[in-house]
Amino acid sequence: MRRVSDRIDEVARRRFGFERLRPGQREAIESVLAGRDTVAIMSTGSGKTAIYQIAGQLIDGATVVVSPLIALQRDQVEGEDDAALLNSTLSGTAREEVFEEAADGGLEYVLLAPEQLANEEVLERLREAEPSLFVVDEAHCVSEWGHDFRPDYLELADVVERLGRPTVLALTATASPPVRADIVDVLRLRDPEMVIRGFDRPNIWLGVEHFRDGEHKRRALLDAVVQAPPPGIVYVATKRACEEVASQLRERGVRADAYHGGLGSRRRDEVQAAFMHDAGVDVVVATIAFGMGVDKANVRWVFHHDVSASVDAYYQELGRSGRDGAPARAVLFYRPEDLGLRRFFAGGTVDRAALERVAKVLAVAARPIDPADMLTELDLSKTKLATAVHRLEEAGFVDVQEDGCVRAVGREDGLDEAVEAAAHAEEDRHAFDRSRVEMMRAYAERRECRRAFVLGYFGEAFEPPCGNCDVCDAGLGAEEEASEDAAGFVVGARVAHPEWDEGTVARVDGDQITVVFDSVGYKTLDAALVADRGLLEVLG
Repeated sequence: MRRVSDRIDEVARRRFGFERLRPGQREAIESVLAGRDTVAIMSTGSGKTAIYQIAGQLIDGATVVVSPLIALQRDQVEGEDDAALLNSTLSGTAREEVFEEAADGGLEYVLLAPEQLANEEVLERLREAEPSLFVVDEAHCVSEWGHDFRPDYLELADVVERLGRPTVLALTATASPPVRADIVDVLRLRDPEMVIRGFDRPNIWLGVEHFRDGEHKRRALLDAVVQAPPPGIVYVATKRACEEVASQLRERGVRADAYHGGLGSRRRDEVQAAFMHDAGVDVVVATIAFGMGVDKANVRWVFHHDVSASVDAYYQELGRSGRDGAPARAVLFYRPEDLGLRRFFAGGTVDRAALERVAKVLAVAARPIDPADMLTELDLSKTKLATAVHRLEEAGFVDVQEDGCVRAVGREDGLDEAVEAAAHAEEDRHAFDRSRVEMMRAYAERRECRRAFVLGYFGEAFEPPCGNCDVCDAGLGAEEEASEDAAGFVVGARVAHPEWDEGTVARVDGDQITVVFDSVGYKTLDAALVADRGLLEVLG
């Protein structure tokens, strides 16, 4: 009998044209083939898609792939005869053909967005196909502590059970230690194999330019784009800035176009296609709407006109450059005042009044209710309603049934207590978000190696200088020797604080310790103070 490794190599070469596998791919494939739930955390461009493509060919039964964007799904099935999409753009006839092919064994891969799985018919028809592998792409979306949380992902663990509990493969390019833990918990993975490969992208030069006023910053960014060899991406925080910067670049002779959520889907597709195929768009000026699924190998630079919401988001965004391994540049155009906008975004929350309204509607109904029927009555967005239901479920007041309907299970006399607990949990989440904005400040304002900072944020040790960031270029990249007190804490260690409860050590940087606390987020502590007052207890 041929070895598993030989079978993997044969499928990789004959079916997909891979001469050799990249680090981490083989380990993840072998784990999946052994029937073990697997989390693969690998840098952008490292070939995560190939893991389920190859594994799916070697396991009997269909592979269901949950992807968050239609564009991402389309790219992954292009040219594949045994792969199909299930999304809102398909006609009823086309959907039926997909279901029948999957059930007959004619399809290996069925890709769909998570909201499709809220449809009872979709779930039932997929179960008929007896899937053997369930893939969660962009798995950080399951985590409220991740940079792209999507409430629909919270239901995936129940979906997996209803599909007969196939092996689960979770894939992501960025996941800090608390997000990793959330992926395992939310998806209810069983003794998962964690395949984590280096986050470092050594070919990308990291830099920050500092400004005191917005006009100077805008002018410097425009000058930098004009001088930089295309193609490239400019990230901005708002739709207005997106349109303005794109227009100003076109006035300077740059083939630039805007991409943001306010554009129609057809227009967004046109801009993305023109950029991806070098067909008239050299520079995309975008909000975060332009992101997942953008796999263009020769992007030479990513410039940020505004700070990202977190280091997680920033690193994924800049990681869209240099995927061909050639030199690339990532520059943040930074003004301290810009952090105020990010704090504003991080402050948005489902308030106590909204939580109370949802709880009362469910309590009065005393029966299961379809969330779609509650939207108009409660005057809440779908996202806010989903978040409110999730918070009340955590508090033990409501239950989400298999068909997606929600019912109150708590007593009316316990409503106030449940709402209070839900509101407290929601505030914890946003305290965490605000703390991540402060980590972006720390990145922008630090005077030691930027690469060491980023990799430390993801729990990966790195000995500076890196020789490929602005700080190291200036001869300032070497960090201070860690004090004896700080060195007593190891990155990844679980600790407890008397006020902020439990957390994970994220960085040991000179005489400072950065801890990601489960409830309040990132806190940077003075090592000497920690030692003097015994502020951190290492947990077993």
